[in-house]
Amino acid sequence: MSEAEVRPTNFIRHIIDEDLASGKHTTIVTRFPPEPNGYLHIGHAKSICLNFGIAQDYHGLCNLRFDDTNPVKEDIEYVESIKHDVEWLGFHWDGAVRYSSDYFDQLHQYAVELISKGLAYVDELSPEEMREYRGTLTQPGKNSPYRDRSIEENLALFEKMRNGEFAEGKACLRAKIDMASSFIVMRDPVLYRIKFADHHQTGDKWCIYPMYDFTHCISDALEGITHSLCTLEFQDNRRLYDWVLDNITIPCHPRQYEFSRLNLEYAIMSKRKLNLLVTEKVVEGWDDPRMPTISGLRRRGYSAASIREFCRRIGVTKQDNNVEMVALETCIREDLNENAPRAMAVIDPVKVVIENLPQGHEEILTVSAHPNKPEMGTRAVPFSREIYIDRADFREEANKQYKRLVLGKEVRLRNAYVIKAERVEKDDQGNITTIYCQYDSETLGKDPADGRKVKGVIHWVSASHALPAEFRLYECLFNVPNPGAAEDFLSTINPESLKVVHGFVEPSLAQAKPEFAYQFEREGYFCADSRHSSSEHLVFNRTVGLRDTWAAQAS
Repeated sequence: MSEAEVRPTNFIRHIIDEDLASGKHTTIVTRFPPEPNGYLHIGHAKSICLNFGIAQDYHGLCNLRFDDTNPVKEDIEYVESIKHDVEWLGFHWDGAVRYSSDYFDQLHQYAVELISKGLAYVDELSPEEMREYRGTLTQPGKNSPYRDRSIEENLALFEKMRNGEFAEGKACLRAKIDMASSFIVMRDPVLYRIKFADHHQTGDKWCIYPMYDFTHCISDALEGITHSLCTLEFQDNRRLYDWVLDNITIPCHPRQYEFSRLNLEYAIMSKRKLNLLVTEKVVEGWDDPRMPTISGLRRRGYSAASIREFCRRIGVTKQDNNVEMVALETCIREDLNENAPRAMAVIDPVKVVIENLPQGHEEILTVSAHPNKPEMGTRAVPFSREIYIDRADFREEANKQYKRLVLGKEVRLRNAYVIKAERVEKDDQGNITTIYCQYDSETLGKDPADGRKVKGVIHWVSASHALPAEFRLYECLFNVPNPGAAEDFLSTINPESLKVVHGFVEPSLAQAKPEFAYQFEREGYFCADSRHSSSEHLVFNRTVGLRDTWAAQAS
């Protein structure tokens, strides 16, 4: 299969193909321009895969540029986390990391140019008055009383802004476009506002900061971006993007193209709301495994390959739609089924004593790390007289559909022997504390010699070798498909989104690497938690179950 045949296709790639064929562009340059005011989420992963993927496929370049124009909400912590997420997803930006703040001097000069052309003015309306003057979707706005100041006066007032001679909110620089425009974004938008705040890159050099719509298009042009890709909510802003570039002296004029943002069911894609979850301590942090952040998914055990595959499958269109959670879970389940090594863990343990084994019996079984991948090697699993099995894998009585251990019947221990349950011991409340069994010593790796058919297989761990472990069983953080539509999205929090239980794992998991997923046989896919797990206290996060539970819920 050729390289072209394996590439995804979408309307943006068709535009690029036409631009290259016509000679409009000979090299493709894209950019990923996050604001460093929070951690990236799965929606940003779609944009990362699109921008970096296009540059990769067309042998072009992709810049990582931080849109750092609001120092009040930004932090170097977010800068570092974003860089890590992009690299973890498998992408590399061209050259050094860029910042919009790299261009603050040039942006200031372009603002002065617009003032000098009579296309920008200093406005002293209060924020409340400005909203009133702006009009509505059905009513035009009206001109500010400060709109017709002379060029000379505006230049002097903008310099006063620059020198910190106005208080915050007392003045701003606005473009002079059209207060009657049917597009509110074109009703004399603000280009600069005053903020007395230190910036993580420029310190206290500036007390005026450019707005996103003014900064973004100029940054694109200065970097020679050929295709500026953004989500559909910026569709109207394209008019301002073009207006700014058309009215300043700059040799490059990139084109903006919009695509639909990712809306994932049972998740929030608003950084403001995600930040509220963190600040209100609804979750442990930005990397909580229930969060749709890239760091949260990584901590939960999602692989970069599974996220890239998810972004490929959902595609790039101009139609907004809600993607079902099952689509994301299917990608990680398929990836881990193929690549995750196997291990055994008992999450709700009950003790089994194999009475026809001598006290102190111990043997080491050699077990494959993956049933379909011999190249992944083997692991040593100890077997002893006392083992733990999962409580749900035993019943005193059961019908023929139950394929696990039943009193008086046989079952196979995974990768080990056939055992038969003979009797049980219970506590004062009637709970089973111990199951007493016999084992068939001739059934290691083979069926019973007399032709008995043993259909069930259960997992287990040696009681004398097992390592105690904490298991964090995650479900969706919200209990409605579209929590963002709720009047109070916090009221839709799922109280069962995290269940913590304690059990045991086989000793091969003593040094389990954080964020590296295993298939715990018959339980699901789990990884050691990067925050809390240690060799002294093992903590495993459930990444995803073995099967699609959404289909079962729907039926």
